[in-house]
Amino acid sequence: MRPLRRLAVGVLAGLAAAAIWELYTLLGPDAGGHLFGASLLPRAEARSMPHVWDVVARMLAPESSATGAPSVAVAMLQACWFTLRVALAGWLAGVVAGFGLAIGMQRFRLAESAVFPWVVLSQTVPLIALAPLVVGWGGKIQVGDLVWERWMSVALIASYLAFFPVAVGALRGLQSPEQAHVELFRAQAASPWRTFRSLRLPASVPYVIPALRLAAATAVVGAIVAEVSTGTKGGIGRLIIAYAQAASGDPAKPWAAIVGAALLGLVAAGLVSLLSLGLGRYRHSEVS
Repeated sequence: MRPLRRLAVGVLAGLAAAAIWELYTLLGPDAGGHLFGASLLPRAEARSMPHVWDVVARMLAPESSATGAPSVAVAMLQACWFTLRVALAGWLAGVVAGFGLAIGMQRFRLAESAVFPWVVLSQTVPLIALAPLVVGWGGKIQVGDLVWERWMSVALIASYLAFFPVAVGALRGLQSPEQAHVELFRAQAASPWRTFRSLRLPASVPYVIPALRLAAATAVVGAIVAEVSTGTKGGIGRLIIAYAQAASGDPAKPWAAIVGAALLGLVAAGLVSLLSLGLGRYRHSEVS
């Protein structure tokens, strides 16, 4: 029943968001809200905030007037599938890097003191500035027949965002066992590997699962931003840019792509949540 309750809450949250959107379009100022020349509230007129039903109708309409053009929904699904695969690659790399850092920081206190501040500081670097550097470095990499492709740069940038929540969550989880339990393993002359496998790793599950979900969502965000910054074609990020060019005459079109990107993040986080189904016995104290 718990997954069904979560699904119901998610649907209700979506309906509430749509209701708030429509309420603002009805009562909000058409010119937006300004204070001392700074814009505080978005414009509520139809070209800036189309109705929810107009966005849904636009998804079902053809993408363009060309003969045989797919609907916006079909084009959006194709783009989301491309971005999801790239984000998955970045998520896997981020999970490996984040969990590896967490293990090293938990095992050696000096490593935690030296590395953890840099882990936090890494998230202050803007992706827009990082993306051209990654593309430039990747363009010089060639190992035998393996050539660095543009999507690999996108996946690397996605992993850059994904590793942070995994590193923090896994470190907190690995350090969560009570000292009495650690001393019990030590009294039984258990090796560090045995203590890690039998005590610290199971205890970290309630912390790691939420971190993995957050990492999946951030990987999708990183992939979308990287697609825009690097000019990678085929993903939802470039589709948002392409649809935004028609915003003045077709305002619902770019919003359809934005909704698709938001749903993609939810799908990615939901897929990761499936991992927790096989870890039910470790989730009695899961931190959400």
